[in-house]
Order: sequence, then structure tokens, then C-alpha cells
Amino acid sequence: MSVYLDHAATAPLRAEARDAWLEATEAVGNASSVHASGQQARRMLEDARERLAVVLDCEPIEIVLTSGGTEAINLALKGLWWARPAGRDAVVLPDGEHHATLDAVEWLRTHEGAVVAPVALDAHARILPERLEAVLAGAPAAFATALVANNEAGTINDAAALARVAAGKNVPLHLDAVAAFGHVPLSFRTWRGAHDGPSGLVALSVSGHKVGAPVGTGALVVARSAGLVPLLHGGGQQRGLRAGTQDVAGATALAVAAELAERERAAETRRLRALRDRLIAGVRAGIPEAVLLGDPADRLPGNVHLHLPGAAGESLLYLLDMAGIAVSTGSACQAGVAEPSHVVMAMGRDERTARQVLRITLGRTTVDADVDALLTALPAAYRQIAGR
Repeated sequence: MSVYLDHAATAPLRAEARDAWLEATEAVGNASSVHASGQQARRMLEDARERLAVVLDCEPIEIVLTSGGTEAINLALKGLWWARPAGRDAVVLPDGEHHATLDAVEWLRTHEGAVVAPVALDAHARILPERLEAVLAGAPAAFATALVANNEAGTINDAAALARVAAGKNVPLHLDAVAAFGHVPLSFRTWRGAHDGPSGLVALSVSGHKVGAPVGTGALVVARSAGLVPLLHGGGQQRGLRAGTQDVAGATALAVAAELAERERAAETRRLRALRDRLIAGVRAGIPEAVLLGDPADRLPGNVHLHLPGAAGESLLYLLDMAGIAVSTGSACQAGVAEPSHVVMAMGRDERTARQVLRITLGRTTVDADVDALLTALPAAYRQIAGR
């Protein structure tokens, strides 16, 4: 038996995306070439860009195709830093961001002299707009960044409110929508609003493998007035923001997966919420000590983030893996060494608690039998480790 409950890490590849990728690889031609084969590739590429723009509610020209979420985030953050006005040396960084953001900002601090201005989370891992506003009021900010939904705790933030705060303070904002992609309606146009300058929401990142596209696909939506400085040079592709031969097959597969995820989103949200709530109730019945972390209601539909007192998360993960069930501890793993979850500590919990968490994430292929298997295996594993 194999039960996959780690969809937040990566979603299974969709057959439709795989088939679209394979078909697109049969077309020969560089999308930057002027001959007929090149122009055929260009048409396929721009068709994919237009389809993805519908899902993200933005202009096709605003989409910069990338190799995934990490590249998109790095392009946004470093590009905004290098484009900043003189004297704006603060990076406004909420606690509990994904490591792609944390590590990029740490690089800017170490190598570029950035001053980090943190924004504290509330007890549910939420970024409160008033806290963001207070930090922006006291820091000459180059930019701010924030998660649309927390990748560990599953809490969904008020992206529109965060964007309004940034616009009101004339600070550029990047939103990391990687965890939210396919689960939350994303609207770059609405969140940006009427603000048409180089501040407010100017960039939004997504990753293809979170919605069943191939690994190595992703995108950054960039407002035309953002003025990002590119990471890569060597050609004028994608408004000069990402040089290099463009991946037509990857873009095509990403567009297909994104369209399917958006088409299914409402029905899948209802289905996954029901499975999630049954899982939570079953865990509480079998392990009364278990505590649900993150917002109890306003969370990603397939996310269950648990504190299991007295049981190390990595030990539970090992026993569940031996039983054929894949979950996550929700903690970072640097060079093979398990670390306490920085998200849990950002929620005000201690280091011990941050080592006793499991992140269980359901997705498109999750069925009732998968939940049943976990509800059988987890209490037994917990009792074995915690001695209760």
C-alpha cells in the first residue's frame, strides 16, 4: 500500500500535462527564430502564456516564464532590490516565509547590505495588514514580500489588503502564491487595483509542479511599471527580464495544468475540505492531545498541520513511511539535518513544539481510503513514540 499525503511538497503529474508536454516537444524551432518553425514555436509559447494569464488574471505580457517558484521569487526580490531608489535599504519580511524567500533575503543582507525589517505573525501564522503597515511606516523599504497562503500552517492571508497597504505606503510588494496556486482564486489585476505605478503589488510568483505540471516550470507575474533588474542576461526574451531560449513544451504543460486546476478548484475545495475535516476529527478522536495549528477555518482546503506533544515529527514521519504513508514534518531540512519549524516558532511556539509537528496535505488524488489508512497508522505510531 502506498498513500501519498504530501501534496504541498509536489503534486502528482497530470496525464494531460504530460501528454501536452510530449506533443509540444515534437515541434522543432526556437521561439526567437524568424523562420516558419521558429514562428510556430512562438505561437505555441504565446498561446500558453495567454492561457496562463486567464488563470492568474493578468496581461499575457506580464508573465515571465521561469524554472519554478524559487527562480520566480529570486527574480522578484533581487530584481526589486537592484531597482530600488537610493536610500531605500530595508526589506520588509514577515516571519514564517518560505525558505526560497528567507534565503534570498539573507543573501541580500549578507552581500548587498539590506536591512531586514521583520513583520511578526499572529498565533495562526497570519500576516496582519495593520502589522505590515506599521513596519512600512517605520522603514525606508526597497520592497515588501508576503505569502498568499502559508506553505506549512496553511493559513490564507488577505492578499488584497496587504496589496492595498503596500500601495498606500508607495512600496513595491511581491506575493508568493506558490502554496496558494490551484487552491485559492488568484487575481493579479484585482489585487493590484487601480494603482499603476512601481509600488503596490508588482510581482506574483507561482510554481507548476504544485498543480500537476512538470517540475521545472513556473512563472512570475511582473507589472509593466515594476522596473525589475534581471538576474539573467544574454537576450531580449520576456521583456528582457529572463534571457535564454524559452521552454515551449514546459510552458504548454504549465498552461494545461493551471487551466485544469482552476476548472476543478471549486469542486475540489469542497471535496478536500470534507476529507480534511474528517481527518482532523479522526486524529482528535485517536490522539486527544493533538493540536491543530494554523487558522482553524481560513486555511488551504487540503492542509492539516498538527502539533503532537511528546513525539518528534521526524520519528513519526519515519514510522508512517514504514507503513507506506508519505507526510511531511513541515520543518526545513538543511544538509540532511532536521531543524525545528521556523513557522511554528514564528507563531509564538517554543522550539520543542516546533520539532513535534506533522504537515499532512491532501490533493487531487487523495481518496477516503487514504484518510482511513492515516487514521489507523498515526495513533499507533504516536503511542509508540510518546508512550501514551
